[in-house]
Amino acid sequence: MLEMTREEFEELVAEALDRIPPELTRLMDNVAVFVEDEPPADDPELLGLYEGTPLTDRGEWYAGVLPDRITVYRGPTLRMCESREDVVAETEVTVVHEIAHHFGIDDARLHALGYG
Repeated sequence: MLEMTREEFEELVAEALDRIPPELTRLMDNVAVFVEDEPPADDPELLGLYEGTPLTDRGEWYAGVLPDRITVYRGPTLRMCESREDVVAETEVTVVHEIAHHFGIDDARLHALGYG
């Protein structure tokens, strides 16, 4: 397995977030991004997870709720990648994929766009 400290991986996630166009990040609302070492045991190959209410599903009732949560998982990403460049690329795809869920874009559309 490729070696990378949690701090290094967190920096790659931060860099991927920095590459999201500002016109999109301005539209993101009430969302927090986290790095965890491993995903839930029932889905050990999961690279990222979006938990929350997509912007497209929010109505007048949406107030005073906890932030949406995007989690990027370090372990499975490192296990599937062969080089640091692979980790950079996969991390960016994962971050974009989970942010797209925040905007209400489903997996089928993301796969069609190349962000599977």
